[in-house]
Amino acid sequence: MPDYLAERTAEVSIGITSALAAAACELLGTKEMSDSPIEGIDEAGVSSWFAAHIPGAVPPFRYELIAGGHSNLTFKVEDENDNVYVLRRPPLGHVLATAHDMEREHRVVSAVGQTAVPVPATLGVCEDVEVNDAPFYVMAYVDGTVLHSDLESVLLSEKDRMSLSREVVEVLAELHSVEPDDIGLGNLAKREEYLSRQLRRWSRQWEQSKTRELETMEEVQRLLERQMPHQIGSTIVHGDYRLGNMLVGSGRILAVLDWELCTLGDPLADVGYLLNNWVDPDETPAGSSAPTLAGGFATRGQLLEWYERASGRDVSEVGYYRAFSYWRLAAIVEGVLNRYLQGAMGNQEDVDVMTFKEQVETLSGSALEALSQ
Repeated sequence: MPDYLAERTAEVSIGITSALAAAACELLGTKEMSDSPIEGIDEAGVSSWFAAHIPGAVPPFRYELIAGGHSNLTFKVEDENDNVYVLRRPPLGHVLATAHDMEREHRVVSAVGQTAVPVPATLGVCEDVEVNDAPFYVMAYVDGTVLHSDLESVLLSEKDRMSLSREVVEVLAELHSVEPDDIGLGNLAKREEYLSRQLRRWSRQWEQSKTRELETMEEVQRLLERQMPHQIGSTIVHGDYRLGNMLVGSGRILAVLDWELCTLGDPLADVGYLLNNWVDPDETPAGSSAPTLAGGFATRGQLLEWYERASGRDVSEVGYYRAFSYWRLAAIVEGVLNRYLQGAMGNQEDVDVMTFKEQVETLSGSALEALSQ
């Protein structure tokens, strides 16, 4: 099976920093439950499918677009008996070939659910596009908090911030300890030459989605190719592992979300990405905010020490992976910008596209700076 990691990235609006999250939340913010039609849901088709395929689900159903997970659209579904479910479907409009494979994402979450890594239970998948104009899958609803920014994390106690910091590392190390063959994911993607494969794919992603020429992106790509470290080991790679993609409560991770970028490859890619999103309170983040800006969380150094101890891996070259992560994210955000400009993300009123353009420039500049050092 091919590596899907970069093939779905032009459609990924994942709120990596709260600058993006704020724009996306303003655009896609949580709506009150309503009987009026909701974009992305064919209520007749989906309701009929739910009643036939989800045990215990009783019509009529109400649908709510959830703020968060802004690539594959995420909906809260509530039935007549107040049972609650979550539905995931691709974004509206055109998508790249093989992108937003609902069966694949459902397969990944179902497989990881066999491990100690916390994920929502999967309940069913529908690949019949006649039902809702696009495939979708259904998960159990997990009641928790998503830390999009310091506005949410400041409400946590100091004790919960530190315990959550430790758990973030332990869950990632646990994921990286899983043998893919043991949970049926051995053929999810190629395992070796992760970085070289990803550099090829992300450069193609950039070419397909870019809205302007940006020399910094090409320069970073050249340096990444020249300085590429040797891959040591191959594991399941989440691809978007950060606090903003977790449901948390009482200092614990209740569920890790958004597995659409999951692949097999170099585990340090997840580590570098996590560190980029783990901003110290005295730093200026690439965006306007980050959950860890509230303070009281572990430092990057502590995260690395814990991960090295829990995984047994050498993390001395993690700086390269941080640069790669910045560059990759720049390509993702450019893809989001492209989709907004095409009108594929729904209602675009009041969305400041300059925020996305500046984000791409900042991220590519951060990547270049990391490589230069």
